Amino acid sequence: MQIRFSGIGIGTSKMEEERVKALVLGSGPAGLSAGLYLARAELNPVILTGLALGGQAALTHTIENYPGFPEGVGGSELGELFQKQAERFGARVDFETASGVDLSTRPFRIWTDSKTYLADSLIITTGASPNQLNVPGETELIGKGVSYCATCDGWFFKDKRVVVVGGGDSALEEGIFLTRYATSVTIIHRRNTLRAGAILQSRAMNNPKIQFVWNSIVTEIKGKDAVTGVELTNVVTNEKTFLPTDGVFIFIGHTPNTQMFQNQLKMNEGGYIEVNMQMHTSIEGVFAAGEAADPHFRQVVTSAGMGAAAAMEAARYLEKVNA
Repeated sequence: MQIRFSGIGIGTSKMEEERVKALVLGSGPAGLSAGLYLARAELNPVILTGLALGGQAALTHTIENYPGFPEGVGGSELGELFQKQAERFGARVDFETASGVDLSTRPFRIWTDSKTYLADSLIITTGASPNQLNVPGETELIGKGVSYCATCDGWFFKDKRVVVVGGGDSALEEGIFLTRYATSVTIIHRRNTLRAGAILQSRAMNNPKIQFVWNSIVTEIKGKDAVTGVELTNVVTNEKTFLPTDGVFIFIGHTPNTQMFQNQLKMNEGGYIEVNMQMHTSIEGVFAAGEAADPHFRQVVTSAGMGAAAAMEAARYLEKVNA
């Protein structure tokens, strides 16, 4: 469902090595935009996709706020367009997952299951993964009614009842999408006001299939072979109630996929890679863009812009070191 990059795992056996001028980790809007700009600079970039092409954006049914698409565009379709444009100018997209990196040597070393890449410059766009509730029943019922992607799994809940946990843009976007299939969508939020944008709030509140449960959290997901309901706890009264449901969709934020760079790059307390205005990390020649370095905006358009900026800076860096 999402791009994941594991922790450092340096193999001892001899592997094929490939030297590249610019390597991009991740294939979401930031990574593919970086690949496009690097390719136009004739740097022959290689983009490692991770487990999924297109990143989190590819899981969104319709993106309505990306410039140039007044009627909206599917997330996976936008990702494919990014890829085609980058490849047109010479970027190479490798369906590989990085298993480890060593940023203490030059060129930087990046391992996958099949080879070792030696990169003169590196752009990290590994994105972020959905947060879990960490309540009883959640892990056991993943794929049996618990989901983190309405676009992926919504069809399976045709004519069924579902709940959505969260109060931000993603929760409302996915909740509205689920009304295509479900008979009812109950949005559970721990506060009494939503964090989502005004337009999304209006759409959700005016949708006859959507209702809200305020000031409440899910404390257990019930079911054995399939979800049958959720236990709710009111955060104001501490009262517990049971809500029958066939599906639980969780949208409570993301954790950056940056574990592989721990103790190598400077990060903030949330695990996001720290960058300056030019997308430089704490190591010269290593740049970061998109949700791996952006705890604030987390939009397709801002990620794409960060990726372009990182690529431009990488090109300047390579020109400087090769002068």
